[in-house]
Amino acid sequence: MVADLSQLVKAYDVRGVVPDQWDEPLAELFGAAFVQVTNADAIVIGHDMRPSSPGLAAAFARGATGRGADVTLIGLCSTDQLYYASGALGLPGAMFTASHNPARYNGIKLCRAGAAPVGQDTGLTEIRTLVEKWSEHGIPDPAVEVPGTVTERETLDDYAAHLLGLVDLSGIRPLKVVVDAGNGMGGHTVPTVFAGLPLDVVPMYFELDGTFPNHEANPLDPKNTVDLRARVRAEGADLGLAFDGDADRCFVVDEHGDGVSPSAITSLVAARELARNGGKGTVIHNLITSWSVPEVVRENGGTPVRTRVGHSFIKAEMAAHGAIFGGEHSAHYYFRDFWNADTGMLAALHVIAALGGQDGPLSGLLERYDRYTGSGEINSTVADQAERLDAIRAAYGERDDVRFDELDGLTVTGGDWWFNLRASNTEPLLRLNVEARDGKTMEAVRDEVLALVRA
Repeated sequence: MVADLSQLVKAYDVRGVVPDQWDEPLAELFGAAFVQVTNADAIVIGHDMRPSSPGLAAAFARGATGRGADVTLIGLCSTDQLYYASGALGLPGAMFTASHNPARYNGIKLCRAGAAPVGQDTGLTEIRTLVEKWSEHGIPDPAVEVPGTVTERETLDDYAAHLLGLVDLSGIRPLKVVVDAGNGMGGHTVPTVFAGLPLDVVPMYFELDGTFPNHEANPLDPKNTVDLRARVRAEGADLGLAFDGDADRCFVVDEHGDGVSPSAITSLVAARELARNGGKGTVIHNLITSWSVPEVVRENGGTPVRTRVGHSFIKAEMAAHGAIFGGEHSAHYYFRDFWNADTGMLAALHVIAALGGQDGPLSGLLERYDRYTGSGEINSTVADQAERLDAIRAAYGERDDVRFDELDGLTVTGGDWWFNLRASNTEPLLRLNVEARDGKTMEAVRDEVLALVRA
């Protein structure tokens, strides 16, 4: 029987419910297909704390060794720790995680050597085709006489050392920081990365538990940072950090317990990375980040490059432009010196270094980087995405004071506002983001667009 991978293989990764949509035998096929498509003679594999992750990772390893590849297992790790291993060891990698999805989900994030992404246009389609074929006919005998070997390797200390070598934390003042790991892999990486720094760390939900007993490990949803924000205020902390399930994204809370826009963090880190590179360099940002981002980049001597939403697009532009840094509205932060891969931990270290290097509070530090008012992403369920987008085009197309841009979805820009409306690839949703120079204007534009979308 041919496996139905239509709901399992996404644009950038593999993700679905275990065992309903996939299981260990299917993971073994993915391991074999990954080796064949990448022509790898050795790979590295890591996994998160979900109950199904160790078994799926072991099955993937069996498939890989059966095709002759040697496997290095690094065990429990964050996704950016797997990217570190791929970059430092020069090996293609597989990370078993479903990031912020509920406990019943699991998935695979794949990369080539040097953490280069594997997506639909860079190998994932070919992998899917092989898995579908082999699920029906079985894996053909490999053209190898001896299967690959399996070795285990610890990378956490080296990962931490690499990150700490990219940020100057010498001389920072003592800070009190509340960290919500959401029972995810931040509970594994934070103690090692922060060890030895002048930080009074207040841990929240550091116990590794893939059933997520306290809240979903998705800090971009405000309901999942309620505990963190309250704890920051109760502790009188200088800042709060929240990591998602696989700890490749980091969300920041200021001393008041207020969430900080990822665009403000992108601007802050961009300014610091430009300073570290002599005031020169390209910074990539997706089209939903704030107007603040390209403004700050130019003010600090850099060149901003705007791109579509999605890590494969960001990483491709990073490579094409030799960019030093990239940021997204979803709190993914990419660094040239981290193999163009995303690491929320390195962004967090930049925030700590910036805050600890001056005497003021985080809210004051960020004022120069957070200049406009944004709506955040607002989802609307619609029967016909294309029809609603056409209705928006028609409504705004009659106006002379707006510009249209269709780089990714529909972006409409007025004199002191803009909005972007994008269709979800997997759900019957339209995603709206609005920004304006003041709150009143933002609310007016937001309400006007939503009325049209939901008509």
